[in-house]
Amino acid sequence: MTAFRAAVLEHFRHPRNRRSIEHATASVEGANPLCGDRIRVEVRVEGDLVVDAAFTADACAICIASASMLTEHARGLARAEAESIDVAWLHRALEGEPPSARRRCVTLALDTFHRALSGESAR
Repeated sequence: MTAFRAAVLEHFRHPRNRRSIEHATASVEGANPLCGDRIRVEVRVEGDLVVDAAFTADACAICIASASMLTEHARGLARAEAESIDVAWLHRALEGEPPSARRRCVTLALDTFHRALSGESAR
């Protein structure tokens, strides 16, 4: 089993932060219509600190693993640090890159998270 596959399976089977945030400052939905992935990312930002980050999803294993790793890493970061999380970081966290046909599965959580941080859809 490749390191990428092992990391994805671990976070798919035991996702971190797969829940709603009661007092989220932003909640944003993202979707990939080509494969049917749907995700909602919620954040609670206080001042310049990402106090909490969570997600709910009806999505593939790669998307859920990406959201799990991303929200786990983002909790407790300064907003600027959280905004700087990029695809390269996510590939390192996943211990590899997905097949080219599955790249959007990795980036959907990241794009949705960045939109939530920007306050695009505050509650």
